[in-house]
Amino acid sequence: MNKFAYNRIMIFLALCALVVFGDGAIAQETEKQKSETGNSVAGLFGDSDSSPIEVNADQGIEWQQDASVFIARGNATATRGTTVVRADELRAYYRNSQNKTDVNASSGMSNSEIWRLDAIGSVTITGEGWQASGGHSIYDVSAGVMILKDGSPITLVSGDDVITATKQMEFWNGKKMAIARGNATATKGERKISADVLSAHLKSGAGGKDSVDRIEAFDNVKIITPDSTASAKRAAYSPPTGLARLDGAVTIQKGENKLVGCSADFDLNTAISRLKSCPGGDGKAGRVKGILLPGASSGAAK
Repeated sequence: MNKFAYNRIMIFLALCALVVFGDGAIAQETEKQKSETGNSVAGLFGDSDSSPIEVNADQGIEWQQDASVFIARGNATATRGTTVVRADELRAYYRNSQNKTDVNASSGMSNSEIWRLDAIGSVTITGEGWQASGGHSIYDVSAGVMILKDGSPITLVSGDDVITATKQMEFWNGKKMAIARGNATATKGERKISADVLSAHLKSGAGGKDSVDRIEAFDNVKIITPDSTASAKRAAYSPPTGLARLDGAVTIQKGENKLVGCSADFDLNTAISRLKSCPGGDGKAGRVKGILLPGASSGAAK
């Protein structure tokens, strides 16, 4: 390998470190969140330290200067710490920036920054305690968001929690949050929550591994357990505790028995639910409606 080819690869590795794991702007935002919340907020794709990144590709790395893009092809991987991005192809797009220092003046890369990273084909993103998969991902550096799409379905697995979507899944850097859109479902054992949109918030646990701490569901919400089914317009669910709060046109059904209210607390572990009534026209609380059939199982709804 000649010196010029070697310099190309070294520049690519340095730039990918900025792309996949956060550039200075993202690092500043993370520090801002730390100062505002008093907590350490690590990015979903790793923190903002200067540890090295390793890029491997079976078919090599190509630099297209006219298109301002680096391309790694063939079982391409980008690894930093415990975070790994794998795909058939990785593309790093760069542009000029007045805020960047000279990377390598002799290479023509002075004052350049990576603004987008594409992972194409059989994409998997693995972190400490979680893994996501899809067909194509786009990481917008300035927005700090990675969009994963084109899966069958798109999937996020964290411990026993499995979240899927048919449209796309977004991962927000620094917020430890994933948003699933389109026939979104979250499954844990025999319990499942589905909605048009699910927002999953991850939390670091023992050994630094992330797990799903809270799920928020929006529109056409349905919660299914072995004993009952609940529907609502919105819901907030805690996988660690099995507790859910439902709101808006709530219906809970077990067998042929059905309860209707405006909001409810639902324990998915015990199938015990507590409904709340809708406000009446005079400002007073209304009544919860129940349809109970003689001889049918009434469940544990209250």
